[in-house]
Amino acid sequence: MNNLTKDNLFRTASSLILYTAGLVILLWFLLKIISVLLLGLFALILGLIINSPVSKLEAKGMKRWVAALIVFVIIFGITGLLGWLVVPHISNQLDVLVGNIPKYYQSVDGYIDSQLKNFPELKQEFSKGGSSLTSAMPSIGKTVMGLGTFSFSVLGGIFVFIVFISIVVFFVGNPRPMIELYLSIFPPRRREKAELALSHTSIMLTGWMKSNLIGGAIQAVLVYGFLTLMDVPGALVWAALAFFSELIPKIGFYIMAIPPTLVALSVSPITAFWCLVFFLLLNELVADFLMPKLRSKTMNIHPVSLLFLLLAMGAAFGLTGALLATPLAAIIKAYYEEFYTGQFEVDEDMDQRVTNILRS
Repeated sequence: MNNLTKDNLFRTASSLILYTAGLVILLWFLLKIISVLLLGLFALILGLIINSPVSKLEAKGMKRWVAALIVFVIIFGITGLLGWLVVPHISNQLDVLVGNIPKYYQSVDGYIDSQLKNFPELKQEFSKGGSSLTSAMPSIGKTVMGLGTFSFSVLGGIFVFIVFISIVVFFVGNPRPMIELYLSIFPPRRREKAELALSHTSIMLTGWMKSNLIGGAIQAVLVYGFLTLMDVPGALVWAALAFFSELIPKIGFYIMAIPPTLVALSVSPITAFWCLVFFLLLNELVADFLMPKLRSKTMNIHPVSLLFLLLAMGAAFGLTGALLATPLAAIIKAYYEEFYTGQFEVDEDMDQRVTNILRS
């Protein structure tokens, strides 16, 4: 009996050690491939978005591969056309901007020094860390070398891009096996909810992408027109930045507005002032009027939730995490509503309860 107890303890301890070792190895492996998982998640999100027009063409009687081919030809055709028309001009303006960075530094530094002359004590405090703004800035060579340490090699980047596009193409071309695998994860009684959650996710992601394209295009046109009118260097570069700024909610405004405003300050303080006013008005127009109208039928996510997830994903995974924040919020919302709140009866007094809390 005593030997039997020892044998059971040995087996339990051995099983615990093996399970712990397996869990540690699994976590270590997931940590090593986290960038791959994020890339795969982004590819699947993009695949769900592209699947929407492909499925509509398929529903009209077109074969799946023909519909997918047409959609991808349109996407790559538009992308290639825009690249051929716009990228050379953006590249030229970017070269000019980079070449003029020392001049911009000196101009802004001279303006700040001239303003600080009226405040000797403030100027003395400002000068403790360095003699000027320019001296506080890192050299261009160090900046380029620093960026280079975090960048992919050319061949590595091409390989990752090819794999990414291949995942999207194969998923859109034949999504059934992946969807069957997804549904098989859930027990049969939960598969209806899983189906509805994924459908809801697809609708929200498609609406998110449509709103980004429309809102980004409007922002880009307005930014390009205004900065060209104000003779701010690199108007096309800042317009391209404005086009993609909506991918990062709330924070995208600062990414869009701060660089051109600083460049405008090197032109004149008045130009910088009007640029700042323009970007503030543009943000109010887009964030409070345009984007809610575009997203009202598909996404209804509170800005606090978006900002929290944006900070969390950005802190954990950097720029890639920030870009995935909004799609991930849509996914969480769809599954939370379907699997959790969907099991409760509708509370007819919810609005009154919220009002009572706010007035307490």
